[in-house]
Amino acid sequence: MIVAFARKLGLNEADAADVAQETLTRFITDYRAGKYDRERGRLRSWIIGIVRYRVADLKRSQAYRRQHRGESAMVDLASAEQLNAIWDAERRRTLLWQAIGELRDQTRLTERTIRAFELYVLHERPAEEVARDLGLTPHDVYMAKNRVAERLRETLARLEEIFDDG
Repeated sequence: MIVAFARKLGLNEADAADVAQETLTRFITDYRAGKYDRERGRLRSWIIGIVRYRVADLKRSQAYRRQHRGESAMVDLASAEQLNAIWDAERRRTLLWQAIGELRDQTRLTERTIRAFELYVLHERPAEEVARDLGLTPHDVYMAKNRVAERLRETLARLEEIFDDG
């Protein structure tokens, strides 16, 4: 999730992976040292702050190198509100895909039912097209959507509780 968050802040895959690794190292070190105080804010805010500083350090370093080559050295960092919005969107996306993975592994829903839901709801393809591609009727696609959505709500609620309390 941290890699995807860093990518949304404009980093390439390699830099995002480096920032994620540095963030986790810093988080573990500071957490073990007792630097996290729940009274001062949420854990996610603390992690976002660590990522923000790691990204800023990287961008400053890159800007310094560009400046020495005669290029623009402007460093553009997102505001706290933008960072929170990006984090929340990535959190929702990550939890959604984790929940769908759990539905595949831990329920009696068929792969075709879950795939119909993904294509119809997540990829916003017409029910008729999804039905044709999966050998279903449009009514089957609607039923799959309802069955998966009900289970998905339950699974997402459980995962959000674990994620937010963890």
